[in-house]
Amino acid sequence: MMNQDTIAAISTAVGEGGIAVIRVSGPDAVRESAKLFRSKSNITDAISHTVHYGHIVDPVTGDIVEEIILTLMRGPRSFTAEDVVEISTHGGVVAVKRVLELLLRAGGIRIAEPGEFTKRAFLNGRIDLTQAEAVIDLIRSKSDRAFSIAMKQSEGALSKKVKSLRHTLIETLAHIEVNIDYPEHDVADLTSAFIKEHCLEASSEINRLLKSAREGKILREGIVTAIVGRPNVGKSSLLNALVQENKAIVTDIPGTTRDVIEEYVTVGGIPLRLLDTAGIRETSDVVERIGVERSRSALEGADLILFMLNVNEPLHEDDRLLMEQLRNRQVVILLNKTDLPVNLEVAELESIFDAQSIVRLSVLEEKGLDVLEGVISRMFFNGELESVDLTYVSNVRHITLLGHALQSLTDAVEAVDIGIPIDIVQIDVRTAWELLGELIGDSVSESLLDQIFSQFCLGK
Repeated sequence: MMNQDTIAAISTAVGEGGIAVIRVSGPDAVRESAKLFRSKSNITDAISHTVHYGHIVDPVTGDIVEEIILTLMRGPRSFTAEDVVEISTHGGVVAVKRVLELLLRAGGIRIAEPGEFTKRAFLNGRIDLTQAEAVIDLIRSKSDRAFSIAMKQSEGALSKKVKSLRHTLIETLAHIEVNIDYPEHDVADLTSAFIKEHCLEASSEINRLLKSAREGKILREGIVTAIVGRPNVGKSSLLNALVQENKAIVTDIPGTTRDVIEEYVTVGGIPLRLLDTAGIRETSDVVERIGVERSRSALEGADLILFMLNVNEPLHEDDRLLMEQLRNRQVVILLNKTDLPVNLEVAELESIFDAQSIVRLSVLEEKGLDVLEGVISRMFFNGELESVDLTYVSNVRHITLLGHALQSLTDAVEAVDIGIPIDIVQIDVRTAWELLGELIGDSVSESLLDQIFSQFCLGK
C-alpha cells in the first residue's frame, strides 16, 4: 500500500542543539529536495544510502539559506520503505524552520501528521503493528531496562511469538477443515485430541505472555509513587536524593512544599514516577490547604506510597490518621532522621504494617536508600527482575487481545471435552487466530490505526 504523496517534518526536538534533522518521505522526496539543494554531486542520480554536503538555496532569490548534510535512502531500503531524504541543518529554531518552509512552499510536499512516518512503515510492510507501537515505547522509556525491552519488541520479539501461535492455530484449522470435507476418513477421537493438544499449547504460551503483563506495564509506565507524611519529615529531601538534583525546595519551615512535584527516577532498575506532596496536616493557611488536598488526591491514585516519619518525634495524631488510610495499600514506611535520637515507638507501626516494609534511613547522610530499593523490588518483582531476554507484554491493547484469544481457546477446549461437533469448535479456534492477527496488524481498522499513531510525536 504505497502512498502517492510526499511528506516532511522536523524529526528532532525543537530548540537549540548541535544539529536538527528534517525528514522527507515519499515518491517525490528526492526530486523536490534536489530543487533546493546545491552541491557538487547530483542527488537525482545518486545511489541509495549516500551522504552529500551542500547548501539549501532559495529557488526564487538564489540566496543561500543554510549549510547542510543530506542523507539519501531510496525505497524500499528505508524506514518507510519509500524514498527518504534526511536534511541535517544547524541546530536552532530559525535554521530548521527556514529549510522546512522552503520544502513546503514548492507545493509537492506537505507537512506530515503525528506518527505518519512510522504509520507508512507499517502500511508498506516494513514493520508490523507491534513493532510500530514499540517505537513510541523507545521514545518514552524511563529506564535502561524499559528501553531494552522496547528495543526487543521493535526488532520483532513479540511478533515472532504471535506468528508462531497463529501458525499452530492455522494448522489446527486446516486439520479441522480436512475432516469436515472428508468425514469418511475422520477418526473423531484423534481429531479431538489433536485440537485439544494444540489449543492447550497455544493457551500455555499466551498465559506466559500475560503473566509478564504486570511487570511489563510497570517497566513501561513506571510505578506512580507518592511520598507522603507530615511537614518537615524529609519528603523533599528524599526526592532530591533519589533524583540526585535539587528539584524541591528544602527548609525548616513547615508548609514549604505547596504543590505536588513530579519527577521520574529509576530505583534498582524500576522506574518510579515520584510525587513529592505537601505535608498532610490540618492548617488554616488557604494556599497550604489546597496543597494538602492535592496531596490527598495523589495519595488516592498512587500505586506505591512512601510514608515518611521523623524518628526524632513521637507519633502525631495526623500520623495515626494517615496510618489508618494506608491500611491494605502498597506502603513502605520510611523512618527518617536516624542520625538523631529515636523518640518514635516502632511497635505501634508494626501492629499495622508488615515489619519488612519498614525502612530506617537518614536522607541527610544518604543511608538506607539501598534498603529502600530492595523493598520496592521485593514488592513488585518478588525481589528480582526477570531476565531482559523475557518478552514482556505491556501495551493495554496487546493485553486485551491476548486475554480474548485465551478465552476463545479455553472455550474450544471445553467444547471438545463435552463432545460438541468440531465445526462448532472451529469457530472459537478461528476467533483466537483472528484476534492474534489483529494484535500484529494483519487485520485492523483505520480508526484504530489513527488512534495508535496519533500518540506519536510529529516527525516520527
